[in-house]
Amino acid sequence: MASTNSNRSLTITQPSFLVDGSDAEFRLLINKLLYFSARLLAIRDGFGAIIGLTGIQYSILMSIKQLSSEDEVTVNQLADHLHFSGSFVTVETGKLQKRGLIKKSRHILDRRKMVLSITPAGLTLLEGLTETQQTINDILFDKLNARDSTQLRKLVSQLVSNSDSATLELTHLVSKLNIQQGNSHP
Repeated sequence: MASTNSNRSLTITQPSFLVDGSDAEFRLLINKLLYFSARLLAIRDGFGAIIGLTGIQYSILMSIKQLSSEDEVTVNQLADHLHFSGSFVTVETGKLQKRGLIKKSRHILDRRKMVLSITPAGLTLLEGLTETQQTINDILFDKLNARDSTQLRKLVSQLVSNSDSATLELTHLVSKLNIQQGNSHP
Protein backbone atom coordinates (compact mmCIF):
# COMPACT_ATOMS: atom_id res chain seq x y z
CA MET A 1 0.00 0.00 0.00
CA ALA A 2 1.09 3.55 -0.70
CA SER A 3 2.31 5.48 2.30
CA THR A 4 4.12 8.55 0.96
CA ASN A 5 2.37 11.74 -0.14
CA SER A 6 3.63 11.30 -3.71
CA ASN A 7 1.94 7.88 -3.88
CA ARG A 8 -1.42 8.97 -2.46
CA SER A 9 -2.89 9.97 -5.83
CA LEU A 10 -1.64 6.85 -7.65
CA THR A 11 -4.19 4.14 -8.35
CA ILE A 12 -1.44 1.48 -8.23
CA THR A 13 1.93 1.44 -6.49
CA GLN A 14 3.56 -1.60 -8.09
CA PRO A 15 6.70 -0.25 -9.78
CA SER A 16 6.22 -2.47 -12.85
CA PHE A 17 3.05 -0.51 -13.70
CA LEU A 18 4.44 2.96 -13.11
CA VAL A 19 6.10 4.91 -15.89
CA ASP A 20 8.25 7.78 -14.61
CA GLY A 21 6.36 7.63 -11.31
CA SER A 22 2.98 8.00 -13.02
CA ASP A 23 0.05 5.59 -13.20
CA ALA A 24 -1.28 7.15 -16.44
CA GLU A 25 -0.24 4.16 -18.58
CA PHE A 26 -1.83 1.80 -16.04
CA ARG A 27 -5.11 3.78 -16.20
CA LEU A 28 -4.97 3.57 -20.00
CA LEU A 29 -4.42 -0.20 -19.72
CA ILE A 30 -7.45 -0.56 -17.43
CA ASN A 31 -9.60 1.46 -19.83
CA LYS A 32 -8.51 -0.72 -22.75
CA LEU A 33 -9.18 -3.89 -20.74
CA LEU A 34 -12.67 -2.62 -19.88
CA TYR A 35 -13.32 -1.81 -23.53
CA PHE A 36 -12.03 -5.24 -24.63
CA SER A 37 -14.15 -6.93 -21.96
CA ALA A 38 -17.27 -5.12 -23.18
CA ARG A 39 -16.51 -6.10 -26.78
CA LEU A 40 -15.88 -9.71 -25.77
CA LEU A 41 -19.24 -9.83 -24.00
CA ALA A 42 -20.92 -8.29 -27.05
CA ILE A 43 -19.36 -10.97 -29.26
CA ARG A 44 -20.51 -13.70 -26.87
CA ASP A 45 -24.01 -12.21 -26.86
CA GLY A 46 -23.93 -12.05 -30.66
CA PHE A 47 -22.95 -15.69 -30.96
CA GLY A 48 -25.82 -16.55 -28.64
CA ALA A 49 -28.29 -14.41 -30.59
CA ILE A 50 -27.37 -16.11 -33.86
CA ILE A 51 -28.42 -19.47 -32.43
CA GLY A 52 -31.37 -18.14 -30.42
CA LEU A 53 -29.73 -18.15 -26.99
CA THR A 54 -28.55 -15.56 -24.51
CA GLY A 55 -24.82 -14.98 -24.35
CA ILE A 56 -24.62 -16.80 -21.03
CA GLN A 57 -26.55 -19.78 -22.39
CA TYR A 58 -24.19 -19.87 -25.36
CA SER A 59 -21.18 -19.90 -22.98
CA ILE A 60 -22.73 -22.68 -20.93
CA LEU A 61 -23.48 -24.80 -24.00
CA MET A 62 -19.96 -24.29 -25.39
CA SER A 63 -18.42 -25.11 -22.01
CA ILE A 64 -20.43 -28.31 -21.64
CA LYS A 65 -19.26 -29.32 -25.12
CA GLN A 66 -15.62 -28.51 -24.29
CA LEU A 67 -15.55 -30.05 -20.82
CA SER A 68 -17.46 -33.19 -21.78
CA SER A 69 -14.79 -34.05 -24.34
CA GLU A 70 -12.43 -34.56 -21.40
CA ASP A 71 -14.76 -36.18 -18.84
CA GLU A 72 -18.30 -36.05 -17.51
CA VAL A 73 -19.47 -32.58 -16.49
CA THR A 74 -21.33 -31.84 -13.27
CA VAL A 75 -23.17 -28.63 -12.46
CA ASN A 76 -20.51 -27.71 -9.88
CA GLN A 77 -17.65 -28.33 -12.31
CA LEU A 78 -19.36 -26.15 -14.89
CA ALA A 79 -20.01 -23.43 -12.32
CA ASP A 80 -16.33 -23.46 -11.29
CA HIS A 81 -15.22 -23.39 -14.91
CA LEU A 82 -17.39 -20.38 -15.72
CA HIS A 83 -16.96 -18.64 -12.33
CA PHE A 84 -20.74 -18.67 -11.77
CA SER A 85 -22.69 -19.88 -8.75
CA GLY A 86 -24.01 -23.42 -8.80
CA SER A 87 -27.58 -22.18 -8.39
CA PHE A 88 -27.25 -19.86 -11.40
CA VAL A 89 -25.87 -22.70 -13.53
CA THR A 90 -28.72 -24.95 -12.36
CA VAL A 91 -31.31 -22.39 -13.51
CA GLU A 92 -29.65 -21.72 -16.87
CA THR A 93 -29.01 -25.39 -17.63
CA GLY A 94 -32.67 -26.04 -16.83
CA LYS A 95 -33.60 -23.63 -19.61
CA LEU A 96 -31.24 -25.37 -22.03
CA GLN A 97 -32.65 -28.74 -21.02
CA LYS A 98 -36.22 -27.54 -21.72
CA ARG A 99 -35.07 -26.57 -25.22
CA GLY A 100 -33.63 -30.05 -25.75
CA LEU A 101 -30.05 -28.78 -26.08
CA ILE A 102 -28.60 -30.56 -23.06
CA LYS A 103 -29.45 -33.59 -20.97
CA LYS A 104 -29.26 -33.78 -17.19
CA SER A 105 -28.86 -37.11 -15.44
CA ARG A 106 -27.94 -38.28 -11.95
CA HIS A 107 -24.33 -39.17 -11.32
CA ILE A 108 -23.90 -42.95 -11.12
CA LEU A 109 -21.92 -42.94 -7.85
CA ASP A 110 -23.21 -39.76 -6.19
CA ARG A 111 -26.93 -39.32 -6.80
CA ARG A 112 -26.78 -35.76 -5.44
CA LYS A 113 -24.76 -34.64 -8.46
CA MET A 114 -26.24 -33.80 -11.84
CA VAL A 115 -24.22 -34.76 -14.91
CA LEU A 116 -24.66 -32.54 -17.96
CA SER A 117 -24.26 -33.60 -21.55
CA ILE A 118 -24.96 -31.92 -24.84
CA THR A 119 -27.68 -33.45 -27.03
CA PRO A 120 -27.47 -34.01 -30.78
CA ALA A 121 -29.71 -30.94 -31.18
CA GLY A 122 -27.27 -28.89 -29.09
CA LEU A 123 -24.32 -30.12 -31.13
CA THR A 124 -26.11 -29.31 -34.39
CA LEU A 125 -26.86 -25.81 -33.14
CA LEU A 126 -23.21 -25.20 -32.26
CA GLU A 127 -21.93 -26.76 -35.49
CA GLY A 128 -24.04 -24.28 -37.44
CA LEU A 129 -22.19 -21.47 -35.67
CA THR A 130 -18.65 -22.76 -36.28
CA GLU A 131 -17.91 -20.76 -39.43
CA THR A 132 -19.07 -17.53 -37.79
CA GLN A 133 -17.01 -18.27 -34.67
CA GLN A 134 -13.93 -18.88 -36.80
CA THR A 135 -14.37 -15.65 -38.74
CA ILE A 136 -14.98 -13.48 -35.67
CA ASN A 137 -12.28 -15.09 -33.51
CA ASP A 138 -9.74 -14.86 -36.35
CA ILE A 139 -10.47 -11.13 -36.58
CA LEU A 140 -10.46 -10.70 -32.80
CA PHE A 141 -7.02 -12.30 -32.39
CA ASP A 142 -5.50 -11.20 -35.69
CA LYS A 143 -1.77 -10.43 -35.59
CA LEU A 144 -1.16 -12.49 -32.44
CA ASN A 145 1.38 -15.26 -32.99
CA ALA A 146 1.73 -18.56 -31.10
CA ARG A 147 4.02 -16.98 -28.51
CA ASP A 148 1.54 -14.14 -27.96
CA SER A 149 -1.27 -16.68 -27.60
CA THR A 150 0.62 -18.67 -24.98
CA GLN A 151 1.55 -15.50 -23.09
CA LEU A 152 -2.02 -14.20 -23.25
CA ARG A 153 -3.46 -17.44 -21.83
CA LYS A 154 -0.99 -17.34 -18.93
CA LEU A 155 -1.60 -13.66 -18.22
CA VAL A 156 -5.37 -13.98 -18.32
CA SER A 157 -5.28 -17.02 -16.03
CA GLN A 158 -3.24 -15.02 -13.52
CA LEU A 159 -5.51 -11.98 -13.88
CA VAL A 160 -8.60 -14.11 -13.25
CA SER A 161 -7.04 -15.46 -10.07
CA ASN A 162 -5.94 -11.98 -9.00
CA SER A 163 -9.39 -10.55 -9.77
CA ASP A 164 -10.99 -13.10 -7.45
CA SER A 165 -8.67 -11.98 -4.65
CA ALA A 166 -9.14 -8.28 -5.42
CA THR A 167 -12.93 -8.64 -5.53
CA LEU A 168 -12.93 -10.45 -2.19
CA GLU A 169 -10.78 -7.71 -0.65
CA LEU A 170 -12.99 -4.95 -2.07
CA THR A 171 -16.14 -6.70 -0.82
CA HIS A 172 -14.57 -6.88 2.63
CA LEU A 173 -13.68 -3.17 2.54
CA VAL A 174 -17.18 -2.17 1.39
CA SER A 175 -18.76 -4.30 4.15
CA LYS A 176 -16.46 -2.76 6.71
CA LEU A 177 -17.33 0.74 5.48
CA ASN A 178 -21.06 -0.03 5.61
CA ILE A 179 -20.72 -1.28 9.18
CA GLN A 180 -18.80 1.87 10.16
CA GLN A 181 -21.48 4.04 8.56
CA GLY A 182 -24.28 2.04 10.16
CA ASN A 183 -25.61 0.74 6.85
CA SER A 184 -26.68 -2.86 6.66
CA HIS A 185 -26.79 -2.96 2.84
CA PRO A 186 -24.22 -1.74 0.29
